[in-house]
Amino acid sequence: MVWWWVTVTDFYRGLAYNLNIEPAFRKVDLFRQIQDAIQNHYSGKKIVPVIILDELQLASTGFLSDLHLLFNFSMDSKNPFALVLCGLPNLALKLSLTHHQPLNQRIIMRYKMSPLSKNETKSYLEHQMNLAGANYPIFSEPAVEAIATVNRGWPRLVNNLATTSLIYGCQKGLKYIDEEAVRQSAFEMGM
Repeated sequence: MVWWWVTVTDFYRGLAYNLNIEPAFRKVDLFRQIQDAIQNHYSGKKIVPVIILDELQLASTGFLSDLHLLFNFSMDSKNPFALVLCGLPNLALKLSLTHHQPLNQRIIMRYKMSPLSKNETKSYLEHQMNLAGANYPIFSEPAVEAIATVNRGWPRLVNNLATTSLIYGCQKGLKYIDEEAVRQSAFEMGM
């Protein structure tokens, strides 16, 4: 979801549709519908709904406050759903603010993904190339090191730079991706 284009009410309507209910018009009624549907799945159908929200570092203060209110039913005694909040590192900073403490205090488990090391980047690239059907190394050792250095090991950036390097290499008719191809691709991407 792109948070700056989707209103809070749009999110709740989408959640209602995904819980197989026709959304009410008013937000307070939507809250009750969603809570009832979750409780019905949990108690009646013995299903624990899993709700995954990504890119939450972009979420507004109002949205995060509403999340606390929406999912604040029997929260401390049982968990009729699993809510997974995903985002960039500044999400943790945002949740630590005083007005988000009610939501922050209810987070049961936290996981912070660390960047890939140079060896992990190499293994990751080799794995991705094997999945794509490559039967020989496509990236030279210096190219892998350049990729790991330029993007500091973040997998999304590894993917983006590797893809751009592959396109660059294809355009230039390269048999394998060398450090220069990575450097040119990184420049093209503004890295």
